[in-house]
Amino acid sequence: MLRKVTKTPFDFDVASNEISFKGFLQYHSSGLVLLKARLYGILEQPCDICTTQFKLNIDEDIELFISDGIFEDEDHSNLDVIESLNGYVDIQEILHSEIELIKSDYHYCSSCRNSVEEF
Repeated sequence: MLRKVTKTPFDFDVASNEISFKGFLQYHSSGLVLLKARLYGILEQPCDICTTQFKLNIDEDIELFISDGIFEDEDHSNLDVIESLNGYVDIQEILHSEIELIKSDYHYCSSCRNSVEEF
């Protein structure tokens, strides 16, 4: 439950296939919980040019906030916030969302990347 997250960091470590998601949750302020983590591993991905499957190395730092309820950005701070309407944090779902976000970008195998850079 979000309301049980305190100023003392709560560590988590979850994985999906060859991707690991490791970090902590910590109470920040005003009903916001900070999620700070590292997403790393290997993702099988089709090249966006030739469709050949290749291994994409993933190594990203993730920092976002989770709101206990609807988040109202009164300060216009443009925070990256996930709203939890049931008071729970599903770390596995956040991992899945981050993987899908990476997949939605353009990715090229090494052969096509060289030709794109030349172009």
